[in-house]
Amino acid sequence: MPRQTEPSVNNVLGAVLQGMMRGCRVRSETVRTIVDQPGLQPDILITQSGRAPIVIEAEFDPARNVESEASSRLGLEVVEGRRAVETVIALRYPDSVADADDLEAAVSDGRFSYCVLFAEPSGSRFPESGWLNGSAGDLADLIRLVSVPQKAVNDAADALERGIERVAAVLDEPAEAGAYFTMEVARVLGMANVPQTRRMACAIIANALIFHERIAAMSDNDVLPLRLVCGRDVPYPKSLTLAAWSEILEVNYWPIFAVGKDILERIPAGPAARILNTLELTAEEVNSAGVDNSHDLTGHIFQRLIVDRKYLATFYTLPASAALLARLAVAKMNGVDWSDAEAIGKLRIGDFACGTGALLSAVYEQIAARHERAGGDPAALHPTMMEEALYGCDVMPSAVHITSSTLSGAHPNVGFGNSRVYTLPYGRLRDGDVALGSLELLTSDYQLTQSNFTNPALRSGSIGEETAAQVMVDIPHEGFDIVVMNPPFTSNTKHYDAASGVLNAAFAAFNADADEQAEMAKRLRSLAKGSSYHGHAGLASAFVSLADRKLRPNGIMALVLPFTAVNGPSWAKFRDLVAEGYTDITVVSIAANGYDMSFSSDTGMADCLIIGRKKPEGEDSSVRAKFSSLRRRPQSFLEASEVSTSILDDSVTRRLEDGPYGGVPIYSGDDLAGEVLDAPIDTHENGWSAARILDASVAQSAHSLSKGELWLPGEQSARDLPIARLSQIGQRGLDSQMFVSAAHRGPFSAGPASPTATYPALWNHQAEAEKYMVCSPDLSLRVKPGMEERAAELWATASRTHINRDFRFTSQPLAAAFTERKSIGGVAWPNVSLPDRRFEYPFVLWFNSTFGLLLFWWRANRQQSGRGRKTIRSSETLPVLDFRALTDEQLLMAETVFEEFRDKELMPAYLADADPNRALLDRRVTCDLLGFDEGVYEAVRRLSQKWCAEPSVHGGKRRPRGARFVP
Repeated sequence: MPRQTEPSVNNVLGAVLQGMMRGCRVRSETVRTIVDQPGLQPDILITQSGRAPIVIEAEFDPARNVESEASSRLGLEVVEGRRAVETVIALRYPDSVADADDLEAAVSDGRFSYCVLFAEPSGSRFPESGWLNGSAGDLADLIRLVSVPQKAVNDAADALERGIERVAAVLDEPAEAGAYFTMEVARVLGMANVPQTRRMACAIIANALIFHERIAAMSDNDVLPLRLVCGRDVPYPKSLTLAAWSEILEVNYWPIFAVGKDILERIPAGPAARILNTLELTAEEVNSAGVDNSHDLTGHIFQRLIVDRKYLATFYTLPASAALLARLAVAKMNGVDWSDAEAIGKLRIGDFACGTGALLSAVYEQIAARHERAGGDPAALHPTMMEEALYGCDVMPSAVHITSSTLSGAHPNVGFGNSRVYTLPYGRLRDGDVALGSLELLTSDYQLTQSNFTNPALRSGSIGEETAAQVMVDIPHEGFDIVVMNPPFTSNTKHYDAASGVLNAAFAAFNADADEQAEMAKRLRSLAKGSSYHGHAGLASAFVSLADRKLRPNGIMALVLPFTAVNGPSWAKFRDLVAEGYTDITVVSIAANGYDMSFSSDTGMADCLIIGRKKPEGEDSSVRAKFSSLRRRPQSFLEASEVSTSILDDSVTRRLEDGPYGGVPIYSGDDLAGEVLDAPIDTHENGWSAARILDASVAQSAHSLSKGELWLPGEQSARDLPIARLSQIGQRGLDSQMFVSAAHRGPFSAGPASPTATYPALWNHQAEAEKYMVCSPDLSLRVKPGMEERAAELWATASRTHINRDFRFTSQPLAAAFTERKSIGGVAWPNVSLPDRRFEYPFVLWFNSTFGLLLFWWRANRQQSGRGRKTIRSSETLPVLDFRALTDEQLLMAETVFEEFRDKELMPAYLADADPNRALLDRRVTCDLLGFDEGVYEAVRRLSQKWCAEPSVHGGKRRPRGARFVP
């Protein structure tokens, strides 16, 4: 029998939670708290203004009735604030608490099991099965997350969007009639005069009105409420609203109200009155929803309205993804006394591509939560954070408005002075030069904010009227404790819009002409000299160099980057920077497909989170990282929190080199959420392949094979296998542009295929013609007059063996192809020349067996679903069977097997496990060529099945009916 009673433990836990949640009221074992049920006594009730009430129902283990008891509390109405209980926590006390002599210590230091029950959707639970485990501090963090009134947030977001859509129509009609003021409004935002821009303008006005109402409710100012400045009975709403906003700007809130004021000034009185009258009601509806403290409301709405992303590539970081990144980043901060408000106020957190402010806000939220958990008051910390600690920069005025609104929304009823969120100059300046926004800070500690040169609305900065002139921003090198960013991914080497005048896509925003784009590209090359920037990697690689230069030693880099940062050849300098200059590195990716494989919205491309601590000079590095591959991106703040806890747990590790046993599982309750592998990151050129893996044992087998050890799942030990880099055995061919591009003095012109062609070429992918290992050339090349010598020089690189450069696993069967005659390798099929003609047969067999498919995938860029891409240069590092180590008998066997397979049709690679011909090929290579036994062959087929189950292989494509595993 337990010595402690449940009520006594509830009281102690309530007191512990109260110390960690200063802004809340925590009551234990209290009656008269539930409407119409005065005798009902929740175990623990947590309430706070602007948040949903939370009930905790607790029992000692085995707690058989705790969930049903907790569920019965859903929907009850709390006397305080008359709010309904939307969320209940069912909690199990362990025996260590039940039998404790020192109950306060047992509760403070103990581990609890708990789950969360929700009213909507009915019967929903987190986790879906099993229990979460954590301390009282973890429980306090959980309560902060689930107390956000999600229904109120959704209702407010819907109301705001409805209001914006209604008033945007007020601008659409005059815009269609060619009204000049709508073009001025568009110029204010640096956007084209299109419907999306007008919705953005209305959203900014609406957001300013919402903040206006909140500021008017503060007791320390004389700002008139909305009903007195733009209500339906007010005769001159535009002039009164502008006057009120001028008063607010004297207090500050400049980034929020300056752009809105500039927009409103340009709208004539008539349509302005209609907009303000409607949005006054919208603001009332939003504020009455009870959302006083929602970080994602503003960003959620504005994300739907941001335009020009085609060139700026500013994809919104989803709130749960932002929370995951922020939690991982803040957890790496060493030596911070979270109870010390003064010390926290000296931290510097920067986002130099702040967009909607989701990341900066998420880091702020983590810092505030840790401060509160340590007994501090986050509201008292707010002015210092806004005035001194948080830095945000962007090139879009609308982004600065959104970020400022999001940060201010942490405590909308707490005023502050100067903020440090800036719009920086981008594009052509008044003096004729060009500027690149935050990237100007690559070589400087200082930067001018955008000034009122040609567009009055482009002014923004730290304080009031200073923005009418230049404002110098101090952003020193090695001055920041955290740099968190989701930078633009666009590359200035993409030429797909050249017909429209877009030569350098990275610099095509804001209607930049060709000359301006060229000058900006040249400017970036100058600024980024000596950095990890690479033109093919794009702007993101320049921003990571900026982050590195701004971080002080022991500072934390926390980035959302395209997945190519992990294994793309053009990102090698970045990986070198991280491996040599950082430690305690975490890489998080998603082993899923489609939009689910990214942490940002709407990208359709895989991305990743990379977090690391900058090493002080002299500190050694392990040159390793923890790679966490999630099965899906976090769907909620709760899931993000739970996943981050597992990722941060260092109690158990599994290394990439430890053999095919899988990684350390990441659980969400009883559900497997992913795996963690500890892996080396010293191979900068080859990439970090241990990312975006569903089954870590596949990665471990691939790694072992690349190192010359055949270690297959289910096998207890490894076998030696001669492996070498492709460049050690053969010679890669040339880029296709060298043959036909005028820019590269290409000596050939291309024509249709011909069986009598002098210069045949295997150029493009043709699905129907690539079902067999022997392929026919699809082009014939002709020598241009006067270029005969150059043509002969290039023809010398032709060969019968070709490697797939852009392998679509979902539709293509071949990693390597063979042509009967020597052929030039084109866009899809670069040449590989081998020193011994006999090597050509094992080359083609190897690459199209499970061994070759696995290693091609292992070293390929897996950013897109069901697709592995390699550059010609990166193919040199591919691990391949060392054909030089084969005996004459083995080489003869390879030719015999090749002849057997020249007419055998192969299925697309993602069906390799269900392809009887591929199974036969595996048997021939494993047993007949390499001499291994039947047990090894069976393990190879097991590996094939695992490989085909990888999302980056099957790409989410449905398997044909009847496609079953062939052992």
